[in-house]
Amino acid sequence: MPLALPEPPQRAPILLGFSGGLDSTVLLHMLAADPRSRDAGLRAVHVHHGLHAQADDWAAHCERACAALGVPLQVVRVTVERASGLGREGAARAARHAAFAAALAEGEILTLAHHRDDQAETLLLRALRGSGADGLAAMRPWRRHGRGWLWRPLLELPQAALRTHATAQGLHWIEDPSNADTGFDRNFLRHAVLPRLRERWPHADAGLAHSAALCAQASDLLDAEDARALDAVRCDPHTLDLRALVALPAPRRARVLRRWIAELALPPLPGNGFTRIEHELLPAARDAHGRFDWDGARVQRWRGLLHADAIRPSLPIDWSERWDGSATLLLPTGDTLRLTGAPRFDAPLRTHARRGGERIALPGRSHSHALKHVLQDAAMPPWRRERLPLLSDEDGQLLAAGDRIVSARLAAWLVAHDARLEWSALA
Repeated sequence: MPLALPEPPQRAPILLGFSGGLDSTVLLHMLAADPRSRDAGLRAVHVHHGLHAQADDWAAHCERACAALGVPLQVVRVTVERASGLGREGAARAARHAAFAAALAEGEILTLAHHRDDQAETLLLRALRGSGADGLAAMRPWRRHGRGWLWRPLLELPQAALRTHATAQGLHWIEDPSNADTGFDRNFLRHAVLPRLRERWPHADAGLAHSAALCAQASDLLDAEDARALDAVRCDPHTLDLRALVALPAPRRARVLRRWIAELALPPLPGNGFTRIEHELLPAARDAHGRFDWDGARVQRWRGLLHADAIRPSLPIDWSERWDGSATLLLPTGDTLRLTGAPRFDAPLRTHARRGGERIALPGRSHSHALKHVLQDAAMPPWRRERLPLLSDEDGQLLAAGDRIVSARLAAWLVAHDARLEWSALA
């Protein structure tokens, strides 16, 4: 009896990740024979990794297979970063998923041919790496992905059923010789471990896949609580209240931190990341400025706050530029400075970085103050101070630091001209 294709959770155009192997070939034919998928819009993408001598032949095979069914195919060539530290298998997977994400249109459904055997292998791999409930949930049949969705309609089927279907339908597919190389972790499980498990427990794949489904349910319940806990401790998207965070139980705190980092689209915390934050940043004195950097991201403590963001460049100390306010000024950091409500300043000002020792005369004060102390009193955090643009006149008198610290002289001019200074940080 032919395999039945389930309906996706929502109707949208479908992008099939098509390798040309057995699994994706079966899925291609099922989708092409499904009027619902055709009507919604069906196309395919083949990722050319360039790792095998036959890679060009495989791409040509995929083009013929899709052309025969009238399914548009996009072939994407990628470069696999062998020195990424992920290993060849992991680096190829990362390159493939990056290509999928780039090819996926807004609201489109990326459809992959993972099956129950793949799910069992994924659960075992993650268990061996010490994953918790989130990792042991393995692959989800449906989730958000990039600008659209990711759907795995074959996840409940064993590969044996796909092979029987393909043979009965007379389908032709690619056999990648690297799939037999047990030097790769997944292949070792597939060829050396799971067959032994099946000898003793014939339904091992089904049992492991069921465990993954139960972990997914537990993970979803935890995730809902994590979202509520994160909302309760968050001051703004990039900043958490440390007192509220520390009040959470440690296991919940770890999950909240990981969710926070994920929502900021920062690289996942490394294995020691939570431990470093827990023992070096959270217990520090209130005036401590500790930080932890990883993969181009940074989390840092300041005055009872925990801040996370990509590591952004500071304003170069030797940078300076004349600006009359008539056009938005793009700073070297990517931030912008603009004057609104007035066509320009009476005379061009000098925009520059802090060098130390600056003083500013504030409104309502009889004498100038050290800018360092003014910034401290204004509670400007270090991640903004590092990018802070200063405005001075041609004689070197400091008129403004960003848009919050404005001298008495410039403040009077802005009021008289119904104008405003705006410093916008790069998103």
